[in-house]
Amino acid sequence: MPSRPIRNAYIPACLGVLYFFASLGAVVVAAPVELPAISESSTVAHLPGKVVWADLVTPNLAGAETFYAGLFGWTFRDLHLGETDYAVASVNGRAIAGLAEVRIPTGEQKQSHWLSFIAVGDADATVRHALLDGATVLRKPVSYAGRGRQAVFAGPDGAVFGVIAATHGDPGDFLAKPGEWIWSSLLTPDPDGAVKFYQSTFGYDVFDLPSDDGLQHVVLSSQDFARAGINSLPKDAKHRRAHWLNFVRVTDTTEAAAKAVALGGRVLVEPRLDRHGGKVALLADPYGAPFGVMEWAPGESQEEPK
Repeated sequence: MPSRPIRNAYIPACLGVLYFFASLGAVVVAAPVELPAISESSTVAHLPGKVVWADLVTPNLAGAETFYAGLFGWTFRDLHLGETDYAVASVNGRAIAGLAEVRIPTGEQKQSHWLSFIAVGDADATVRHALLDGATVLRKPVSYAGRGRQAVFAGPDGAVFGVIAATHGDPGDFLAKPGEWIWSSLLTPDPDGAVKFYQSTFGYDVFDLPSDDGLQHVVLSSQDFARAGINSLPKDAKHRRAHWLNFVRVTDTTEAAAKAVALGGRVLVEPRLDRHGGKVALLADPYGAPFGVMEWAPGESQEEPK
């Protein structure tokens, strides 16, 4: 992943997260369907600390497919997992995400949301370590055919994420193409506590970035590649709940934002210049799931800051 932290972002709080795990997790466990491997390489290699997958819970699978296909050119393979419809999203010939339809009862204030998965070598050992570091386990380690062994946590600040020990290893380090995930960032009211937790649990190298906005910006690195960012929540943010946010690479952020609106989505933060010269924006799909879009600045390196 490139070292591209995002700053001054506001997104709605993630509501109904436990509902997501209770619904989606139970369905996948019961399903006799083999899920796609995280990596299609013939060489099993693990890259602990790398964000390698994302799952979406949505109340309208067909609508979500239409939105993301129109915006990023994703294609989908629909599966039936128990009583739940699930789709695997692919782009550039590679599976990158899963979408699950989970109905939200009328009157309940729960929001569609993306869940990030971080690669580990041993999911059970990571659970034990994370618990000692103050995490809460939302779903204990479970093995999925074709995929690997994974678990879901809330960090000490409440931010939810998953870990996965992939059976066939993790995808190698390469520059994301348009339509692929390019960056993940944690926004938290306690960046110092988050740095301590993620560094202890995953063994990240940590790099502080210069700041001109009075907020803290940190890059987490492993295997000499920047993997993710930790950023202070802006002081004027309306929602102070910690959350992970994933970004998709696009060729033109302004164009992507306009297309998202035309497809029924919303712009949460208007396109603006990032510290590295490209534009970023925060969007939401028609069902409220927030995500970012990001241009790639020519000549920018994927390697960790020096």
